[in-house]
Parts: sequence; structure tokens; C-alpha cells
Amino acid sequence: MAWILEPWSMGFMRDGLFAGLITGLSCALLGVYVIFRRMAFAGEAMSHTTLPGLVLAQMYGWSLTLGALASNLATAIGISILSAGGSRRRGVREDAAIGVAFTGMFALGVILTSFGGSWRDLSHLLFGNILAVAPGDFWFMVIAAFAIVVALVLLHKEFELSSYDSNYADLIGIGASRLRLAILVLISLAVVSGVQVVGVILTSALLITPAATAAMFARRLIPLMALSVFVSWTSIVCGLYASYFWSLPPGASIVFVATLIFVGSWIWRKFAG
Repeated sequence: MAWILEPWSMGFMRDGLFAGLITGLSCALLGVYVIFRRMAFAGEAMSHTTLPGLVLAQMYGWSLTLGALASNLATAIGISILSAGGSRRRGVREDAAIGVAFTGMFALGVILTSFGGSWRDLSHLLFGNILAVAPGDFWFMVIAAFAIVVALVLLHKEFELSSYDSNYADLIGIGASRLRLAILVLISLAVVSGVQVVGVILTSALLITPAATAAMFARRLIPLMALSVFVSWTSIVCGLYASYFWSLPPGASIVFVATLIFVGSWIWRKFAG
């Protein structure tokens, strides 16, 4: 029992664990809709489009969280505007809009980096530092998680219907395009939380991998969400243990454990399921 409890005797490890569990909850729940709606590319893109906001905030001493959030919200609105009416040939396809926004915003972030300092100065933004989450960032994670859970509960039927049949949702007046924008905004909140935990580069893994693993074993929405959260929290706890005992980068360890769980689940389903 000593080695099991040892990491949590330290305050920074407990703080990192709480931050990780809160972010893991947000990303795992929302990731189910990302998988259902085939928006994995959007999750990847949104994690990278935080870079311009993060760099500007770093340069001018602003809040990194607010900088990342502003950058992501601008991206979400841009994608929504570009892809509006795409199915009726009055806009571009959503995947094309995401690709344009993704590459454009990331390129802007790289350009801004040339004015604001070296990549070494921004490494903590790219890879995260779950063990050094500031109190303000922690409370943002709590508020973001609360907002995501409330939105998923209040709009459960609308999100579920539009995920399965967006045309029918439009036909009965639900407004699939508005719900798509709402999903993108919620992804923005989850991604900004995740940047503090695993950084810009790895955030999409928290959003996608647990939900993709859960989708192998569950089909109904609520069990799928519960299993996704379980995979996410298991990855976070095991990743922090690996980081503590083997001196590994915590964010990368969390994502690698999640990937191992996914691969193990895939092998089990293929050969024993």
C-alpha cells in the first residue's frame, strides 16, 4: 500500500490528479459526440488552433487560458460560417472548412512565435504541465466541465438526434447547424482545459481515444459515456503513476496509457470478442 499512496502524499500530485480528472470528465463525455458525429478531425484541429491565442497571451502577459479560449471560439465561429449551407452547395464542406481553419490558425501561431520567443519558451504550452496548474486555470476547468455537463444534459435529445440524422433534425426545426456550432463551442472549452493537462499537441487524444475505446464495447449513449469516462480516468491515474515512479512526462504518459488501452481493447475484440 505504501507505493500506491506515496504519490498522493504530495500536494502537486494531488492537484494534478484533480485537474486531470476534471478535464478527463469533460473530454470523455464530449468525445462521445465527437466520435458519433465523425468530428475527430475537428477535435484535432481545435487543439492546434489554440496556438495563436496562447502565443499572444504569452507575449503580452495575458491569461493563457483566456487567450486559448478566444482563439478557439474564433475558430469555431469561422468553421461554422464557412461550412454553413455546405450540403446545399452554398458553402464549403465542413471537413474542408476545418482544414482551412486548422492550418491557417496554426500557421499564424508559428508566425507569432517568431516575434514572441523561441519554441523552448513555449514548450510548456505545446506539451502541458499537469503538475503545475495555476488556481485560476483549475477553476476554469471546473467551470468548463460544469458548462459542458449542463449543456449535454439540457440538449441531450437534440444532440443525439442531430448526431444520428442531421437532415431529419433540420426538417423538424431543431437546427442542425446551430447544434454543430454548439458542439464546436463545447469542444473549445474542453480543449482549453486539456491544453493545461497535456498541451496543444496531445489534447485531441483526451477527446478522442477514450470515446473510441468505449465505442468498441457500448452502443447506447449513456453506457458509452460512462465507459469513456472510466477509460479516461484510468489513463490519467495510471499515467500519473508512471510519471511519478519512472520520471516520465506526465501528459505524454497519460496519452500513451490511453493509447495502450485502446490497442489492447481492439486486440481483445478482434481475437476474443
